[in-house]
Amino acid sequence: MAKRKLKWNEDKRQDFIEQGRGNGIGADYKPWLNIQDFPSMGRVSRVFGWKTKRIHHLFTDIQTRYFYLLEWEDSVLDIREHFPLLDIDEVIKEKDGLDFALFTDRESKTPYVISTTFLITVKDKSGIGYIARSIKAAAELEKKSSLEKAEIERRYWEAKEIDWGIVTQKDIPVTIAKNIEWIHSSLYDYKERGFSEEDIIFMSSNLMDLIYKRNQTIKDIITAFERDCNYEAGTGLYVFKYLIASKQIRIDMEKEIDINNLVISPSEGKDFRKVGGVIAAN
Repeated sequence: MAKRKLKWNEDKRQDFIEQGRGNGIGADYKPWLNIQDFPSMGRVSRVFGWKTKRIHHLFTDIQTRYFYLLEWEDSVLDIREHFPLLDIDEVIKEKDGLDFALFTDRESKTPYVISTTFLITVKDKSGIGYIARSIKAAAELEKKSSLEKAEIERRYWEAKEIDWGIVTQKDIPVTIAKNIEWIHSSLYDYKERGFSEEDIIFMSSNLMDLIYKRNQTIKDIITAFERDCNYEAGTGLYVFKYLIASKQIRIDMEKEIDINNLVISPSEGKDFRKVGGVIAAN
């Protein structure tokens, strides 16, 4: 367990509950843990979510990259990170072989609240359902505490009849995740750039027309777009990112996006291809 900024005890646990942590859906959900709870977590991320319209708290690069894959997947409706298993005692009937003492504060003797990295709401042909995913570095799976926690989570979600699995860095297509990260912020920050919704719609339409009409690299097209329309440098690249993020044009997300060499034909751009299978787990 990572060292907490404040000592863990029953009062702290009750404080988290009173704050509403672990409750809500969509924009109203509050994760059980956030980055302010820890003195240092290395490369943490706070990302505004497409699906939820709220800030997500992510503690590792692996969590962040998997989050981007979930954002890109059309079947995903909601993403709840660090979801607490508050009713674990009632849900897990078969406790034989589980060592809950590993997850108890040594000083206060208060049990830590075990959480699953992501509880994901998905929609498919059969309707709306849920899947749970624990994100781990592969090396963590060699540790007794990690394996014990995984078994507790497995039994919990099995009792809930919710599909659960572990995802490591080996399961994540890094190029796709990095491409999504590259375009991710463009979808909703146009107002911060001084554009209205009408502006971004107008610019997107104009740039898309140029992309379909000209058999040129994206770099050449956005250069002409900025020059002919008298836009500031960087505007064309931003609008191009927006077109990808809003899925108005298609590119191969399995390849690194290189605007210096990327050429998009009309048939490619209008027939967007989803990247499937990103919510699979071992």
